[in-house]
Amino acid sequence: MRKFYIASSFKNKHIVRNVSKHLKSRGFIQTYDWTNNERASTYEELKEIGQYEKNAVIEADFIIVLLPAGKGSHIELGIALGRGKKVYLHSSSAGMDNFETTSTFYFLPEVRKLNGTTKELVEVVTKEIV
Repeated sequence: MRKFYIASSFKNKHIVRNVSKHLKSRGFIQTYDWTNNERASTYEELKEIGQYEKNAVIEADFIIVLLPAGKGSHIELGIALGRGKKVYLHSSSAGMDNFETTSTFYFLPEVRKLNGTTKELVEVVTKEIV
């Protein structure tokens, strides 16, 4: 079955867990669940977590980026794009199309932008990733 990684902000932890639960219930494998971590308090912890997350993105067949997301998530997006991975960029609003705040990388062909509910996101991923 296909492997996935979910990138997002720490404040979206509950949403990441929900999407992950639904994908795993459909047979997908999560490469790393960073939501089990507490916030890092030392540089050594940052380094260790960064290595886990980098390896997880590399191991994944595709990644999901749940917006709003922080700088770490955007670095993970960059790693995924650099490795030729499919990226699902999800927002519950249309903010990713705001010209003033969007990213050029959101418009690359490997990126599938989705607005709406996380349930809709899971449905699209399930249909497209075989």
